Amino acid sequence: MSHEGTTDETKSQQVTTRVSEPVSNDSRARHQQEEQERAVGITSFASKDVYNLQCIFKQRYTDFQVNEILLSGEVLHLTELAEAPDKKQKQEKTVKPANTTEISEANRTLKRSAEDEDETISKKQKTDVATSGREIDVAVPVKVEISDTDMQMLKELFGENTTTEIVKLYTAVLTHPTRKPRVHATVKTEVIESKSTRTQAHGAIRNIFQSKLETATSQEEPGRMTVRAAPPKSDKQTNGREHNKSKDGVKKGRFLWQELGGEYLHFTLYKENKDTMEVLYFIASQLKMGINSFGFAGTKDRRGVTVQRVSAYRVQKERLLHLTRLARGWRIGNFEYKPSGLELAQLGGNEFVITLRDCRMTGHDNSSAQDKLKKIEQTVSQAASDLGKNGYINYYGLQRFGSYQTGTHIVGMKILQNDLEGAIDSILAYDPAVLPQNHDDTTAATIPKDDIDRAEAIRIWQETHDASRVRDRMPKRFQAESNIIQWLGRKSNGHKQDKDWQGALMCIQRNLRLMYVHAYQSLVWNNAAVKRRELYGDKVVEGDLVVIGDKADDFQKPEDKTDQDGEEVVHPSASEEEGPGEDAFIRARPLSKEEADSGRWDIFDVVLPQPGWDVVYPSNEVGKFYKDFMGSEEGGRLDPNDMRRKWKDASLSGSYRKLMSRPLNGKVEVTTHLYRGEEQVAETDLDRLRKQEVQDETAQGEEKVAVVLKLQLGKSQYATMALRELSKGGAVAYRPEFSADRGRAIQ
Repeated sequence: MSHEGTTDETKSQQVTTRVSEPVSNDSRARHQQEEQERAVGITSFASKDVYNLQCIFKQRYTDFQVNEILLSGEVLHLTELAEAPDKKQKQEKTVKPANTTEISEANRTLKRSAEDEDETISKKQKTDVATSGREIDVAVPVKVEISDTDMQMLKELFGENTTTEIVKLYTAVLTHPTRKPRVHATVKTEVIESKSTRTQAHGAIRNIFQSKLETATSQEEPGRMTVRAAPPKSDKQTNGREHNKSKDGVKKGRFLWQELGGEYLHFTLYKENKDTMEVLYFIASQLKMGINSFGFAGTKDRRGVTVQRVSAYRVQKERLLHLTRLARGWRIGNFEYKPSGLELAQLGGNEFVITLRDCRMTGHDNSSAQDKLKKIEQTVSQAASDLGKNGYINYYGLQRFGSYQTGTHIVGMKILQNDLEGAIDSILAYDPAVLPQNHDDTTAATIPKDDIDRAEAIRIWQETHDASRVRDRMPKRFQAESNIIQWLGRKSNGHKQDKDWQGALMCIQRNLRLMYVHAYQSLVWNNAAVKRRELYGDKVVEGDLVVIGDKADDFQKPEDKTDQDGEEVVHPSASEEEGPGEDAFIRARPLSKEEADSGRWDIFDVVLPQPGWDVVYPSNEVGKFYKDFMGSEEGGRLDPNDMRRKWKDASLSGSYRKLMSRPLNGKVEVTTHLYRGEEQVAETDLDRLRKQEVQDETAQGEEKVAVVLKLQLGKSQYATMALRELSKGGAVAYRPEFSADRGRAIQ
């Protein structure tokens, strides 16, 4: 496998020769990587050891494998491969659930229930058509009475104007009881940003208006609710005992899901060169579902082979099985129904299997392949041991800051500066060299097609402001760009909304939207980490922050309960990486001189804050650095003590992150291999399932040394930063834009 240039038509296991040696071996690529790291504050190492190791990583997809570690400590693997059922077969044989008899019976029950409903709907539609010509709209005089308390609640939730419209709709429904719901008006609310407030609003409409009105949250305009007339309930629906049974007395609805094991279908997602959201958006579109029906513990790198758990709300296994015929670059399996879904950060960490290719050491260029392998094995084993003991600076890696013309941290900075137009311009920035008209013979085949289409779609928008011309051109995985353009290209009440910058940003999926401001926080954190190491090294000093409760004998003094002493509530939905499982309700406090000198805390206990209104800053020179850096031009002229904003998504409470990290259990497994050409070195879960040999017998070229590292890291840790420390910057990411390599794709 290789990088973004791979197409779905690529034949399985196909390996083609690159037109040139990868520039990743060249000092130019190394210099470019160093420049990118320096731009986001990644400049120092935890130790000064020099290993003189140079290598390439992520040359093939299989060179970077990530498997989630479950909360139980088990490493997740795809062990059952789901296949689309044979049309000639009536029973599913590929995947065996825990209780086949019970679940199969439940599935048949659901099918019967669905057929019953289809039959009822069909009869009703025929009746409607037959009688539509003689229906009489009878107006019934009514007096609508809503208590003052309820009216006040509605106004607080929706505002006075929207409340008036909702009451008018309710009055119309009562006055014209025979009208079909579609005849009545639909009321659109203003955007309600808080999920808890929307939940309260849904309940208020249902209770106050006695289920005569129904609500839904708009998929096109996140946060905006619609209020409609509810369809009249049948006699059976008004009888609770009959509501959950079909005409043959079989249970359905919630009772069925309980028999299956729960309302959430959990499955293992295996993917190659795909974003997590790209795959889930595709599945959601095929199932005609909203993306919020899916849950996961965290997104995974695009360029790699990754295995993670996903949950889907009220989705039957069979529906997903039929989709496997359309799977390109991903596979699913290991189904299980559970009563609850997955949430962000609900995992124990990740296991990485990283292949380092073309490993070389200064001064050993003329040695034999076997001698090189022996020397490299000794060197990497020592470096791995040092990494396990000494750890690495817990930087946010380059993935955090985006890969396009303008970094995500720049977008976040502009949002915090309230320059929302500038933020939009940054998201829609592109390199003109990517446009087809600017290609030459050497670059035309090396730029990923999605990147070309993205640039061309944005160019069309900027020149024409015609969103309809962009809709089909923009690749589906660029949700932010697509949603922004579609929003700005709309008309509302006959007026253009091409200057509604906040509305356009609100159209971006929330976790993605928050990524921008979190990237700015990460920029500040990285630079603060470098300053902390520069000032104090590995020594714990007065004013350093530690998490309250990290030490068994640590106690919380009365004054530690106040805001200025660093109590922080990490809201479950506040981060795309750190959710409910990520140390919720962390509190930190500064150490006194006596505590710092006591030896009870070491450098792995020290935390640094991401800037926000609900964190405490170190009470030493590092705290002063936050103010100096954020107040500079590079830091956006912002104030770390003034992080509240009127827009909730830009009002950052902050969080804490350990200054140093190391692999779980302090272990890094090292194996070495000799290989030729581009042959695969490490097998994947899919290889094991299909019992495929990973080596390519036809591979040619000189023998080179590959090193395979296996290590486990905690959640929200970056393997690339651990690798950077191990190789002291000698490991350079493969840059496919300089190659016509196409690799393999899953078929």
